[in-house]
Amino acid sequence: MKTLKKILTIACMLAVLAVAFGCSEEGPMEKAGKKMDKAAQEAGQQMDKAAEDAGNAAKKLFE
Repeated sequence: MKTLKKILTIACMLAVLAVAFGCSEEGPMEKAGKKMDKAAQEAGQQMDKAAEDAGNAAKKLFE
């Protein structure tokens, strides 16, 4: 029983280490996801600016 417990403990430790160090470099999908996130954020900022500009133009019309 002690041997089985030691083997299971070592196997669990190796599994944790494999997960922790196995994904150290970015794959192509992760890079693409980051680019999409950045593009969405920039698009949102542009939409905010356009809405602000439209609001300012509307204020000038009604002054």
